[in-house]
Amino acid sequence: ESGATVGAFLDELAADCGVPASSVSISTASGASLSRSMTHSLAWKPGRVLRAGEATMAVSLVTADSAEVANSAPSSHGRRGSMPRRANAKTTKYIVVTGGVVSGLGKGVTASSLGVLMRAAGYRVTSIKIDPYLNIDAGTMSPFEHGEVFVLDDGGEADLDLGNYERFLDLTLTRDHNITTGKIYQHCLEKERRGDYLGKTVQVVPHVTDAIQEWIEKVSAVPCDGEPGPPDLCIIELGGTVGDIESMPYVEALRQFQFRIGRDNILFFHVSLVPVLGAVGEEKTKPTQHSVQNLRAAGLSPDFLVCRSTQPLSLSTKKKLALFCHVPA
Repeated sequence: ESGATVGAFLDELAADCGVPASSVSISTASGASLSRSMTHSLAWKPGRVLRAGEATMAVSLVTADSAEVANSAPSSHGRRGSMPRRANAKTTKYIVVTGGVVSGLGKGVTASSLGVLMRAAGYRVTSIKIDPYLNIDAGTMSPFEHGEVFVLDDGGEADLDLGNYERFLDLTLTRDHNITTGKIYQHCLEKERRGDYLGKTVQVVPHVTDAIQEWIEKVSAVPCDGEPGPPDLCIIELGGTVGDIESMPYVEALRQFQFRIGRDNILFFHVSLVPVLGAVGEEKTKPTQHSVQNLRAAGLSPDFLVCRSTQPLSLSTKKKLALFCHVPA
């Protein structure tokens, strides 16, 4: 049953093995024991370890219909109700969320919310967060500067946005779902030291941009919802703000990526700010216009604008943004 706890199962296992019930437990890959009152749907995830006395067993997940071992988290449909299902798409679709004007506008919440809508429509969803900083991960960064670190099931220390993705979408993500410039450069330098580039001059284009695209394609095919096969849709959040030097390789990689997979298989959402100035509450569209101009100059044209403001935008403001940002009204 979806609401049943693991305690009764552990007691039965202890009796079968002839060991005390206190010596039987489920723990994470890092060794932390899980509560016996935890439900089965939450307890059984990749990397779990089952201990019975001196015996230690790695946990594999088996689907009830095909009995194939799935290296992914169990489905949480029992916790949130069953979702309508569509047939698996032949090609993985992508949604890219970028940001402009200022940081902290809510790209992560926007990406998570889009994922919830897609899941409600019956699509299997996964998520990738791109952080343009040179750190390998967020583990050594000050929480006062970057915010809290979210620790994934595989031990990866990642941006807190991955925690939002897991909570919103009921996924179990891995450290590879968080792409950083440090990881990409480390990957390229290791290839260069092995001689994989066959003596060529290693450059941002095409070597770094190719590495980014290959990483996205590889990780987007990993199931994270407890079901076999690649997801239907991958939502990619590009951290930072359009125009930052740090994010330029990723914008270029995504420009190339839209042709690599086909423009019909990718959508671009741009999150921007529409400030309201003066006592009369005039809505200013110029910051968003300039942000979209920078994005289009780099080769990406947004399909949707997500505008943050202190008040609902008027119809005339929406029409003006549509006109100057090349987005349908």
